Amino acid sequence: MKVLLGIVFLALMSMSAQAHKPSDSYLAVNIVDKEVSVQWDIALRDLDYALGLDGNNDGQITWGELLDRQNALYAYVTPRLTLSSAQQPCPMQIQDLLIDSHSDGRYAVLKFLASCTVVPTNLQVAYQLFFDLDPQHRGLMTVTRAEQSESAIFSPTQAQREFIASQPQSIWAELSRFALEGVWHIWIGYDHILFLLSLLLPAALVPLGKKWAVNTRFSATFWDVFRVVAAFTVAHSITLSLAVLGYVSLPARWVESAIAASVVLAALNNIDPLCANRRALLAFSFGLIHGLGIASVLLDMDLPAAQRLVSLLGFNLGVEFGQLAIVSVVLPVISLFSRYPLYPLVVLKAGSTGIMLVALVWLLERSLDMQLNMFG
Repeated sequence: MKVLLGIVFLALMSMSAQAHKPSDSYLAVNIVDKEVSVQWDIALRDLDYALGLDGNNDGQITWGELLDRQNALYAYVTPRLTLSSAQQPCPMQIQDLLIDSHSDGRYAVLKFLASCTVVPTNLQVAYQLFFDLDPQHRGLMTVTRAEQSESAIFSPTQAQREFIASQPQSIWAELSRFALEGVWHIWIGYDHILFLLSLLLPAALVPLGKKWAVNTRFSATFWDVFRVVAAFTVAHSITLSLAVLGYVSLPARWVESAIAASVVLAALNNIDPLCANRRALLAFSFGLIHGLGIASVLLDMDLPAAQRLVSLLGFNLGVEFGQLAIVSVVLPVISLFSRYPLYPLVVLKAGSTGIMLVALVWLLERSLDMQLNMFG
């Protein structure tokens, strides 16, 4: 029991600082004859961490502060992206520097023009941005030439890609690539994990008034988990699809704040079980909001219309597989430890209190657009 509580405590401390979606940058590459135009969107908060852009430490990076560090910015990012064709480098020259907004904040927009010695029928791309600072960082790239578009996701273990004009990307390769990204996204989506965990913690218990009692039947626990997870899955799949296909759009701050609020309410329900028998309904209702948050990765990639369905399908399958992996680990642990008399008080209520406090920090930071740094 102490070991389980210690694991929960350490997990909450590691999650407490994650108020925003994981670090990503976005690359749009367009090939016309021997010229390659590149637009690279990099989060200002990530650049600030690497370069210290916020000169007056007020938590806001202005256009003037970005210009003051312009040379340092170019010196930092340009060696971390290289293009080549036929084993010959395609030197990149900076064309412009702008600021734009994405779903999770403001981004520096760098525009480059690269010239290759030959028409880049085979374009090799090497990406190394932030991998030394944040192994969870991802570079999301879309390459377009004529009517053909391909996508790629760079990570520390896949930092190089080759785009071959005569070999268009297969549907299966696209599905598998985005499925892996979906698994990764849900595994580091701490707000989604804490919401699901809050709903699963009471699965082996039954409400008695405003208290919880142990239910020793594993079959009852299994079907309770099944109902909750199925409701959450259906709900976030609906809104994920609607958002990526362009039918639903809400301001990112509203969505992220509502996700944090959902974690608070789910955890609070474990402390004071007002909706103990309606957790599947709770999962479905707030799952609709979580789907809009999950969609942010694909939306920020600005994928061509022809790619959206395949990418959406692969990404959603990956999210569900990653979620299933989490549940397969949590379910037997809950079933085992719920038999201890102190489980309702020590694990359920104390653990839910910790989850609620972390989510309250997220809610304040997201709704007020600030960084509290309450956990170091």
